[in-house]
Amino acid sequence: MKFLKNNLLSVAVMTALFTVAMMGDADASVFTTAGAKLVSLFKNAKMIIFIIGGFGLIALAFQAIFGKVKWAWFAALAFGLAVVAAASSIITYAANNNAVMSASGDLEDTLGNSQGMDGENMGSKY
Repeated sequence: MKFLKNNLLSVAVMTALFTVAMMGDADASVFTTAGAKLVSLFKNAKMIIFIIGGFGLIALAFQAIFGKVKWAWFAALAFGLAVVAAASSIITYAANNNAVMSASGDLEDTLGNSQGMDGENMGSKY
């Protein structure tokens, strides 16, 4: 019993790894569904962050113009919103392929990339 108390975390991690390794193909639909739900959650949360951040940028700009807050706060919020906008590109780059986009829906970029996945121009109809 003393061994189990001292190494409970190690036993739990080994049990989880063994379970994942022995799952086989039965987990494919579960992880695909979970991935699609996470992409949907990421898109919706990103939209809310952009709306609140946009109002925050306007408020900080006015306050910085009149000297109430430092311009560094405005710059930090703008940089944070740029990082959120580039997050999907960072995830795709870290995965080193387009598996993130094809497996769980379209994880699109919000930085103004006008090229679609197949190379067609989506920004212009002409």
